[in-house]
Amino acid sequence: MDQMAKKEIKIFCWNVNGIRAIWKKDFPKWFKKTSPDILCLQETKAQAEQLDDEVKKYCGCWSEFFSAEKKGYSGVATYSKIPPVDFRKGLGNPYYDNEGRVLQVDFKDFTIYNVYFPNGGRGPERVKYKLDFYNELFFNVEKKRKKQKNIIICGDYNTAHKEIDLARPKENSKNTGFLPEERAWIDTIINMGYIDIFREYNQKPEQYTYWDQITRARERNVGWRIDYFMITKEMRSLVTDAKIHPKVMGSDHCPIELDLKI
Repeated sequence: MDQMAKKEIKIFCWNVNGIRAIWKKDFPKWFKKTSPDILCLQETKAQAEQLDDEVKKYCGCWSEFFSAEKKGYSGVATYSKIPPVDFRKGLGNPYYDNEGRVLQVDFKDFTIYNVYFPNGGRGPERVKYKLDFYNELFFNVEKKRKKQKNIIICGDYNTAHKEIDLARPKENSKNTGFLPEERAWIDTIINMGYIDIFREYNQKPEQYTYWDQITRARERNVGWRIDYFMITKEMRSLVTDAKIHPKVMGSDHCPIELDLKI
């Protein structure tokens, strides 16, 4: 038997805008058919005790949920067919953790952070909270990086990085999600040695992951790319592909995919 044989790992990430709502649509069928090895969900809007075992253990997966204290708000969940070595909920700071935004799961060969980054809406104070959250998160990630070089930070970043990443950059230049200080933070992450891996495989415009539902923007593909897989440069050689799946419906976001060979 070849001891050097490598395993292919398929990771999906999706802001589902309510796990209970999407479960009533075609999500279970999509989950079973797509069969991701790891699935990271954001904006679950549910406490774990509000979900039955079919949802929590779907397809025989290990799963963990981290919910906001406020019911029906925020929240993340990670499903995995690969047994984890360890996991951690939150950042260890109640100022952020009461919103249920970070779930860290350690595997043998890498660590994945499933993150629902704050939206900067509702005024300057919330933009500051969002930027402070970035600081706190990556302070934690950098500490982890000293021990584990292979790190993935995936989720809804709630920021489009460059003009190519949204349909109407000029109209949104003063709106949260595309403010200079928010975009600068993506630059900071990249300068720290993290890679926006999707753009390594696809440099085309009109590649979006979120569309406003009220204006039916998806029909016209007037969208934003705000969902990312950021990886440490040390694990670049393990990645074989990164994709967006805009045709998958059920939420105002679509799923994104990262393929590894380890």
